[in-house]
Amino acid sequence: MVCFGLVMVYSASSVMAEVKMNVSNIHFLVRQLGWAVASFFLLMYFKRIDYRLLRSPAWAFSPLGIVLILQVAVIFADPKTHRWFRIPSVGSLQPSEFAKPALILFLAYFVCLRQRAINERHTLLCAALALAVVGITVGVGDLGTAVVLIVPAAVVFYVAGLQRRFVLAAVCAGLLFCGVFVVSKPYRVARIVSYVDPDYHMLNSIDPHGYVRGYISQSVTTRDAGYQVRQSKIAVGSGGALGVGLMHGRQKILYLPEAHTDFIYAVVGEELGLFGCSAVLAGFMIILWRGFGIYWTAPDDFGRYLALGVTSSIVVQGLINISVVLGMGPTKGIPLPMISSGGSSLLSTLICLGMLLSVSGRAE
Repeated sequence: MVCFGLVMVYSASSVMAEVKMNVSNIHFLVRQLGWAVASFFLLMYFKRIDYRLLRSPAWAFSPLGIVLILQVAVIFADPKTHRWFRIPSVGSLQPSEFAKPALILFLAYFVCLRQRAINERHTLLCAALALAVVGITVGVGDLGTAVVLIVPAAVVFYVAGLQRRFVLAAVCAGLLFCGVFVVSKPYRVARIVSYVDPDYHMLNSIDPHGYVRGYISQSVTTRDAGYQVRQSKIAVGSGGALGVGLMHGRQKILYLPEAHTDFIYAVVGEELGLFGCSAVLAGFMIILWRGFGIYWTAPDDFGRYLALGVTSSIVVQGLINISVVLGMGPTKGIPLPMISSGGSSLLSTLICLGMLLSVSGRAE
């Protein structure tokens, strides 16, 4: 999947790099290849290490603490979007991506430690505090990643035996936090409105004075929040069953913004058709199948929760990205794991898969 992603990154970015950015047409391919090599070494490191050595306070708290420090630092380093550290000649580093493996490690350790008292008040308060801190610091700049982080937490706690009333309370609290974060940024409100009511008929009846539309217009980048999804639908629809051919897509020629990152699945649909899209989806289904198989055969609870967290995080992120590209959900800045251009996402994903392979190698 990573090698396939390199091919699609080159196909989706070559024209844009040369025409729009005035750099070599292999600029993004070379950058992604460098990240892929570094990510592969980290994958092999975590595959070779015994995952049971990760069951310690140092591994549970240190990565999470480092991510939180980086998340606070990026707010000042990138005051506009609060997402990236800009590194010359390397690109950008997105610390919110590393919250995924850090949080999964913490969840597996914490749930194993408190499994017999999972429904006690002390356990719930500690877990809620940790998740709230991570969710708020990540959600300030990257709400999509914050949503992805909620999924493994919800799955792990539910499987660990959390009572249904606490699950419902957590869902309500999560929706409330998401609502606050959406309202805090005009472009997020624009994306929701564009998905639910693209012609503003319902909004005009609810808000006749135009306060919401006035708030949305404060974001210059979202004057037409539905443009990306419309272009991605055109791309996918143009591909048909077998596609127009690799490198022959037209929507990537400055029609589809972010064609090599968040909307690369649309390029796959246009150039490789239903066949290519189904192959990518099958890749994530294989990860889901094997991940749950590892969950059932892991020799201890820590390995089971580690496998469950990694599998749910990667698969859900992939399905959310695909649903956005196909217009089945509001636009969110979530890359397609292993396929989209983005070094931080690739590094984070392969670290998670390395831990999953470590559990698999020692499964019964």
